[in-house]
Amino acid sequence: MILTAFLIGLTLTLVGLFVVAIRGFTLWREAKRTGGLFSSELALFEERSARAEQLLADADRSNEELQAATERLRVSRAQLDVLLGSIDAAQRRTRWLRAFLPVR
Repeated sequence: MILTAFLIGLTLTLVGLFVVAIRGFTLWREAKRTGGLFSSELALFEERSARAEQLLADADRSNEELQAATERLRVSRAQLDVLLGSIDAAQRRTRWLRAFLPVR
């Protein structure tokens, strides 16, 4: 009776150890696969974030170039306004000469 109980206990212990070993191995494989997935996704995330940083730097540089071009345009527009004002003033002062010029 004691021997039978001992053998049943030993068998159940060995079966339990076998089940634990199989589940441990399965858990190790899943952890290894999951770690690989995490590392590949992390690498993809780092690549995308580097690309986003590059695009932001390009946008910042383009914004600075746009600001410089806008300032040059403002200066050119001010010069054009001065020249147009001068032409207008010259036309008003020489309006009386039109009477002597042939009309086309």
